[in-house]
Amino acid sequence: MMENSFTTDSQANVGAPKASKSKKANAFAQILNGEFLSKDFVLNNLAYILFIFFLLFVLVAKGYYGKSLLKEIQETRREVDQNTAEYIEIKTMLEERTRRYKMVERLKKRELLESENAIKVIKSNEILSADE
Repeated sequence: MMENSFTTDSQANVGAPKASKSKKANAFAQILNGEFLSKDFVLNNLAYILFIFFLLFVLVAKGYYGKSLLKEIQETRREVDQNTAEYIEIKTMLEERTRRYKMVERLKKRELLESENAIKVIKSNEILSADE
């Protein structure tokens, strides 16, 4: 009888791991086959599951939109910085070429003031025909 009890104990121990492995394999097979989708739990909560997927989709879309917006802001800042530097460079070149500040200093000695009104150019056909 000792031999029988030993063999039955060993057979019972061997059978238990196989049952747990078969449950895991069965659950994995249900996922691959899509059988778990026909369960009552999934069918009853389908609207909630779809809502969760929609929220995940919105979250991913928001991330991509934020990255593209940040990239666009950086490009615009870079462009503004370049335009500002170009403006300062051109303004400096104009000041050097016209040397307006020296002219203003020379006019002060003669008590002449710089005109505050802009120069107006008048073009007329009568004047052009008289010159010709």
